[in-house]
Amino acid sequence: MGELVVWNVMSLDGRFEGPEKWDLSFHEHIWGEDLRQLSLGFGESLGLLVFGRVTYEGMAAHWSSDEDDPEIAAYMNAAPKLVASHTLTSAAWENTEVTADIVGELRRRKAELDRPIYVFGSADLTDSLLAAGLVDELLVGIAPVLLGEGTPLFRPAGGLRPLTQLECQTLDSGGVLLRYAVPWAGAGLAAE
Repeated sequence: MGELVVWNVMSLDGRFEGPEKWDLSFHEHIWGEDLRQLSLGFGESLGLLVFGRVTYEGMAAHWSSDEDDPEIAAYMNAAPKLVASHTLTSAAWENTEVTADIVGELRRRKAELDRPIYVFGSADLTDSLLAAGLVDELLVGIAPVLLGEGTPLFRPAGGLRPLTQLECQTLDSGGVLLRYAVPWAGAGLAAE
């Protein structure tokens, strides 16, 4: 069974993007060789990449023409991808499928795959998948910066959601990588 891992970077004050959509300029404060190696590891291990529509559009625009890191661009372009959207019906980025039923589709894919399924970015999608009990692990890079404004990574859940720490690593950039298991995965929030 494939584990569903949510990967994102956020500021110390909990923002995953700045005040404008797709404002990820604060990522320069966490990026370094440690995160580059983590990213390359994703490319070696993943079974599927999953995005919400907005993140998909930003990722497709960036990686389909990126020349700064050809190794990462190669796996991002070649990887099987799934986009959760009620407005898209097709996707131009290679190896990409679109679904309006992301919860049902990911339940099926988790049962079929024996490699990790990574959700990159996509705060709204992450919230939906946490509520559905599909997230097995949260992997969060904390950039050593306070944004003061922007979009929070996590939405209010209406209750306590305990996590189990798996790893805490200081990165060469001064950022921190946090890995948590989601012990209530499979149950959904309603079962708490």
